[in-house]
Amino acid sequence: MPMIRTYLALPCAVLMLTGFTWGFGADKCPKALELAGQLGALRDEAQVRQAEAEILSICPDGAAGHYVTALQFERVGNLDGAIAEYRKALQLERSFPLASGNLGLLYAQKGMNDEASVELARGLATVSNPKYHKAMAMILAERKVYPLAIYHFNEAGRELTSDASVFTGLAEVYVAMGQQGKALEEYRRALTADPNSEKAHLGIAAIHLERNDLNKALDQLKKGALSSPQNREIHLMMADIYAKKGDKKQAEYEKFLGGKGKPAASAAAVVTPPPAAPAPAAAKPAAAPVARPAAEPQSRAELDKAIARLKATIKDQPDGVAAYEELGNLYRSAGMDNEAIAAYKEAAYRNSTSSDVYLNLGILYEKQDLLDEAVVAYKQAVQVKPQNADARLRLADIYLNRGSNAQAVEQYGEFLKLRPNSPDIQLKLARLFARTKETNLAIEGYLAVLKQSPDNADANREIAALYKAKGLNDKAIDHYRRVLVQQKDDVETRNALVSLYVKDKRYDEITELLKGTAEIFPDDPNNHYKLGLIYDFKKDYENAIASYKKALALKPDHARSLNALGRLYLKTGRLTEAKETLEAAKKADPSLEEASVLLNNIRDEFSPEPRKISSKIGSKSKKSKAKKAKKTKASKSGKSTKAEKGKAKKKQ
Repeated sequence: MPMIRTYLALPCAVLMLTGFTWGFGADKCPKALELAGQLGALRDEAQVRQAEAEILSICPDGAAGHYVTALQFERVGNLDGAIAEYRKALQLERSFPLASGNLGLLYAQKGMNDEASVELARGLATVSNPKYHKAMAMILAERKVYPLAIYHFNEAGRELTSDASVFTGLAEVYVAMGQQGKALEEYRRALTADPNSEKAHLGIAAIHLERNDLNKALDQLKKGALSSPQNREIHLMMADIYAKKGDKKQAEYEKFLGGKGKPAASAAAVVTPPPAAPAPAAAKPAAAPVARPAAEPQSRAELDKAIARLKATIKDQPDGVAAYEELGNLYRSAGMDNEAIAAYKEAAYRNSTSSDVYLNLGILYEKQDLLDEAVVAYKQAVQVKPQNADARLRLADIYLNRGSNAQAVEQYGEFLKLRPNSPDIQLKLARLFARTKETNLAIEGYLAVLKQSPDNADANREIAALYKAKGLNDKAIDHYRRVLVQQKDDVETRNALVSLYVKDKRYDEITELLKGTAEIFPDDPNNHYKLGLIYDFKKDYENAIASYKKALALKPDHARSLNALGRLYLKTGRLTEAKETLEAAKKADPSLEEASVLLNNIRDEFSPEPRKISSKIGSKSKKSKAKKAKKTKASKSGKSTKAEKGKAKKKQ
């Protein structure tokens, strides 16, 4: 009977544990390690943030928790902090290939190649990560262990098909081994991955020069100069080729572009305005495209004429910055991106003071996925004009996507100073603070968003999660409720509210919330089961039974509903129904321990027949006890009884 009472007292515990949270006490660090291994496959930022938060919540001091902390340190550029956390993870879990591999990458980045090679090898023993292969290949190439370097470069290249540095690294190994044919092949693969790869252009040109094929080398360098006009090495190589070909004038010009020309002449060429006579001619062709708004369409014929005029101007005045700027604008409006990039580069090379030139150049680079070049261009745009909000925003977005959180925060902050009424950007900044665990700053950011957009469901949901983490339940509940006003079917928010209501013992609110969930999702048996639990807890047995039955109507083998219904039948004395329902629960889920225990107790203590038998046995035992008592009494007074009988006989 005590066992039955124990199990009949379980609905409260079931409500707290089974229905709304999912168990306590178990070691969840193995699950956290499993989740950590899946982080690399996630592409959505919100999913990554959620997964990392879950890992830190279930195993903060374990290997997985330190691993996630290391990842977050890396994002904000704190490499020493990341290294320390990876080491802690490996102290707790020596066989942790992702921690080893990532630690190896950081060691390599800091030039600690001996340590890097050890950790990279441990990572690669289990995980074939292309980044680990690339880092190992670079180390082996530097140590001139060429066969192994080739193997790792090839493994990296299988997945990093858009990383030109993998192929240029492999090409350099082949050059060192004297295999120029294979080197050319790899340099060409690098140009396929990145047509602007300076190393590839230079490498191909160097091979042609070694073969004394000056024309092919020059052609390759011209292509490199078009994509990277600021690269001095390219210009100096071209100067040597022109000198060998006897073109001294062109050789001197390329030397000047390579930084070895006469400084006075170069300064005069850039700074001195054009002569008085041709100045009007330069102004006329440049003025036409400037006067026309960018949004106003031009016919192709008009564009071609304007481009031709600018080219003529440039031919007469090769150092005129404005002509290159406008030529870039025309090419860009015509959709000729490569030509626009080349023109903007020429303007930049001549120290253009137009912030928009660098902004447009960055946009074109970003369009071609050349993010490093885009970052440089946007920085130049901001340097020329610190108030260039668009450049700051684009720069911030690139930093954010790369995980450079500190730089992203800086640029978003500067953008918001220039354009404070930008709730979407304020939301990005708030999320960034939340990711880096700067909770108070994140809350301030979300409040700034909600001040301008009070109905923003994402901002309300995310600030509620922060308030919940800080234990400010009333504020969290308020914001979660605002979310449900906008998105009634938000299951995540409903579950979060239930958790808060349970914690604060607000059972009426739980009931209303779960009723609403069951109405919105009537085909989910779990919703009716949870509603039944709260009715059961509040001793509203009629509604509890009805809810459990609704769950079973949708899924007849819903084990938890069968178990709860059986327990409730047992509590209300409906033993036959309880027995049948609990047996069904056990059949639906043989591992359901509570159903087995309750069934055994029904058989032992609540079966009608054993109860009758036990009552007969009880009455018999009472009679036998009485007889024994009489016998005992008689035995104690046995002598006196015999004496009395003797006296009676004598009297007779």
